[in-house]
Amino acid sequence: MSIGPPLWLLAEVTYRCPLHCVFCYNPVDYAAQPAELSTDDWLRVLREGREMGAVQLGLSGGEPLLRDDLEVIVAEARRLGFYSNLLTSGVGLTEARAAALKAAGLDHVQLSFQDSTREMNDFLSHTKTFTLKSRVAQLIKAQGWPMVMNVVIHRLNIDHIGRIIEMAAELGAEYIELANTQYYSWAFVNRAQLLPTREQLRRAEAVTDEWRRRLEGRMRIFFVAPDYHEGRAKKCVNGWGSMFLTVTPDGSALPCHTAKMLPGLRFPNVREASLREAWFDSDGFNRYRGTGWMKEPCASCEHKEEDLGGCRCQAWLLAHDAEAADPVCRKSPQHDKVLAAVAQAEAGVTEHPLVFRDPKESRRLAALTGAPPAVA
Repeated sequence: MSIGPPLWLLAEVTYRCPLHCVFCYNPVDYAAQPAELSTDDWLRVLREGREMGAVQLGLSGGEPLLRDDLEVIVAEARRLGFYSNLLTSGVGLTEARAAALKAAGLDHVQLSFQDSTREMNDFLSHTKTFTLKSRVAQLIKAQGWPMVMNVVIHRLNIDHIGRIIEMAAELGAEYIELANTQYYSWAFVNRAQLLPTREQLRRAEAVTDEWRRRLEGRMRIFFVAPDYHEGRAKKCVNGWGSMFLTVTPDGSALPCHTAKMLPGLRFPNVREASLREAWFDSDGFNRYRGTGWMKEPCASCEHKEEDLGGCRCQAWLLAHDAEAADPVCRKSPQHDKVLAAVAQAEAGVTEHPLVFRDPKESRRLAALTGAPPAVA
C-alpha cells in the first residue's frame, strides 16, 4: 500500500499532571516511564515532522504547561509553519503565561472541564480547579484564541450534559467536544464505574440535539458516541499509521497514544531513530496498516475499508489478541464481553471504588505486569 506522510503530530511533552482524573488516557504505569525528552530533542522532532509534511501540532500531556520550555517549543512550531494547539487543564495558564504563548505564536487552546459544577468537576479531577478553569476560559478569550472546550463524558456526568453545554455557552465557547469516554488506561481500570446505561446515552443525545437547535450559529457541539453501545467499530485515529503520529514524553514514536501497550511490537525512540524511519520503516507502524494483516471476520467484511478493523488496543484489552476484530463490533466473536460490560452498567454493578490517577496507584498497577487488570 502507498504510505502518505503524517499530517497530525501529537507531542505528549510530559506525563506530569496536577489532576488525578479517573478516565485519564495516559498509561497506567506512567510513573515508571523513562525521563522526558529535552528541549533540543523536541525541537528536532518538530523539524523532522514538518519536513515529512506534518501541518497540525498538538501539545498535550499530562499537563503541557508544566514544561518550562513550552514557549520555546511553540515558537519553533510557528517558525516551521505548524498550526499549534495546546490541550490543557488550564492549571498554570496565568495571564503572563498566556501572553507569552500568544507572542510565541500559539494558534489554539483546548480547555478541559470535568463537569459543570465545582463539586463534580473537583471530585472527578481530585483537585480544586473549577474556579481556576473558569478564569482561564476568560484568559483564552482575552488573547483572541478560539474558545474550545472539551468534556469527557461518562456515567458520573452524562446526566448533567445540558448544564455542561449551557456553561460552555456562558463562557463564550465557539466549540465544545463532548467526548464519551474511550475505555483504555485509567478509564479501563474504572470502566464499571464510568460506563453509562443506554437510557442515559439516549437522554444525553436528545438533550444535545435540543441545545444544537437552540445555539445554532453560536456554538458548534460535537458529540462523540461511545464505542460500547454502537455495535460497530470506528476507524482508529483515521487508520493505523495513516495520518497521526504521537511522540510520548520519553520519545517513543507511536501510531496512537495508547499503542505502547501492545505486546510484540517494537516502536522506535526518537532519541535513536528519525521520525521518517519510525513512520516508514518500523514494524510498529507497518504491522496494522491497511487490511492485509486482517483475519476473519474482518478479512471478508464489507466494512473493512471503512473501519480498518477498529481499534487494536481495544482488541488487545478485551480479546487479548491485537489482531482480533475489535470486540465492540457485533460481528466479533468476542462481542459478548462488550455486551456483558453494558449489562453490568445497566444493573449498576461496580467492582471496586474509583481509582484516581496517582503516582502510587501507577506504580502499583505497573507491578501488575505494567497493564490494567484484565476484564472478563
